[in-house]
Amino acid sequence: MDTAAHHGRETAYRVVDTEGPRLCYVHGSGADHRLWVQQYATGGTALDLSGHGESEDIDADPGYEALSAYADDVLAVAEATDSNVLVGNSLGGAVCLHALLERETDIEALVLAGSGAKLGVLSRLRDWLDEDFERAISFLHEPDTLFHDPGALGSDTDGTSETNGNDSIERSKATMRATGREVTQRDFLSCHHFDVRDRLDEITIPTLALCGEYDRLTPPEYHQYLAAEIPEARREVLPDAAHLAMLERPEQFEGAVARFLEEHLD
Repeated sequence: MDTAAHHGRETAYRVVDTEGPRLCYVHGSGADHRLWVQQYATGGTALDLSGHGESEDIDADPGYEALSAYADDVLAVAEATDSNVLVGNSLGGAVCLHALLERETDIEALVLAGSGAKLGVLSRLRDWLDEDFERAISFLHEPDTLFHDPGALGSDTDGTSETNGNDSIERSKATMRATGREVTQRDFLSCHHFDVRDRLDEITIPTLALCGEYDRLTPPEYHQYLAAEIPEARREVLPDAAHLAMLERPEQFEGAVARFLEEHLD
């Protein structure tokens, strides 16, 4: 993997050259760049936020401090790769919003995928992250949480699949374990503290709020709110998917993003 040096640390990323808009993909809590493997494989950049994957960690409190550090990661990688579109899932969406609201950037478009303007975390999940990490991981992999139908992960529209759903679930769990309890807890607590509902009118670039219809973590209503409050935003809901629609319905996900970019970027 390549790295971008900034703020005394290095942030790892994987890039595949492409023509047209250059997308930078930002993962969510407890994940890493491999969340986006089906997207960046055809062109784009996916990074590991600090403390995830191959990126160096930070000493930051959950909330504004951690989000600021993560935003620095994203903008350093975006600059290194000339990326002009940010695509953020969940925590990654919060990081993208934080970057756009708190920094000067050259970003031209935004995709918020399974995210929101406020990302409150259930009290029982916060407790499990503190006291029983394996229970937290199990909860997140229940139906209609991260995934709607694990057995259909990666399916085409005709229901066929080259991906074993159980293998995908185990890889997701393994990634969260590799990230570790402390960093994953920092991620979720940063989400819990995040609230920019009163600042969405400051987002002045075209924005797509994209979600799975069965997402219980960031439901479609969150995305309707984003579409209503961000001046140049619209919502699209993907059927038969939950929080990680980019894995469950990659073709539909990529099609929605492509249509959005064709409409808004030259």
